[in-house]
Amino acid sequence: MQAIDPATPGGPEVLQLVERRVPVPAAGEVLIRVAAAGVNRPDILQRKGGYPPPPGAPSIPGLEVAGEIVALGADVGDELAGQPVCALVAGGGYAEYAVAPHGQCLPVPAALSMVEAAAIPETLFTVWTNLFERAYATEGDTVLIHGGTSGIGTMAVALCGLFGITSIVTAGSEEKCAAALGLGAGHAINYRTGDFVAQVKEITGGRGVQAVLDMVGGDYVPRNLQCLADDGRHVSIAVQGGAMATIPIFEVMRRRLTLTGSTLRPRDTAWKSLVADELHRTVWPHVEAGRLKPVIDRTYPLAEAAAAHARMEAGEHVGKIVLEVDG
Repeated sequence: MQAIDPATPGGPEVLQLVERRVPVPAAGEVLIRVAAAGVNRPDILQRKGGYPPPPGAPSIPGLEVAGEIVALGADVGDELAGQPVCALVAGGGYAEYAVAPHGQCLPVPAALSMVEAAAIPETLFTVWTNLFERAYATEGDTVLIHGGTSGIGTMAVALCGLFGITSIVTAGSEEKCAAALGLGAGHAINYRTGDFVAQVKEITGGRGVQAVLDMVGGDYVPRNLQCLADDGRHVSIAVQGGAMATIPIFEVMRRRLTLTGSTLRPRDTAWKSLVADELHRTVWPHVEAGRLKPVIDRTYPLAEAAAAHARMEAGEHVGKIVLEVDG
């Protein structure tokens, strides 16, 4: 099969097509003929050599795919053969075929194209487990979401809209703020021209938000804490602005704040399968009804993965970037 599997770290130019063996599904796994694969920021970190695959995962990048199941490993029911699915994987997505644990697959309904299906798993699993499970966001809450026009941000805005949560997002231009508002964000703040702490306080009448979903880290963390209401929850999912922060511990104590966070890729199959089951029950009915669709920024052929990475690194995209694969 053709795949993107760079031998050395580097810039986007290392993402060239190579020949690799079609993987064989192990027990509990399925083989997917890949129609499309989502591009995510961890793929860029891996390409640069800063985020190696977890033990046992393929070196081929790509954390989410959509396509047709064409082979089954042991202990997988025959009814899955031939089914269109999207799947969260620990690697291997940038290829014509990929294996996935069957528990991490979700059916692709008629309401979704394969490109749209491929753009869902990574962001949906991430937003659901962090904003809804770790931060306990619930109907009537107001939450602050940084990176509001990213794949994560647009998924978070969409889910907030479905579950009765008001979203305040930050973005880096007036155009991106307008895009976020058009996608359903309650409020959008241009962080380049305004103080998001002051604006969040103004929007919330001084009360603050119930939760912050942060992918910046660094000096954003103490500023985020100023945005939280008493008993608020701060969830870190990336550290694009720095891995260290200085925080006022007594304020955390006095206002009963919770600081938490998580990474998705290293979690085991059993846990991810439980999340998939929960998403199938709680979110997938909205997908099947056409009420939840990912925002697609641009698609590229698999052979142009370098251009896809360059666009993501330029930071001008709104929503997801997806690779289309000719299986």
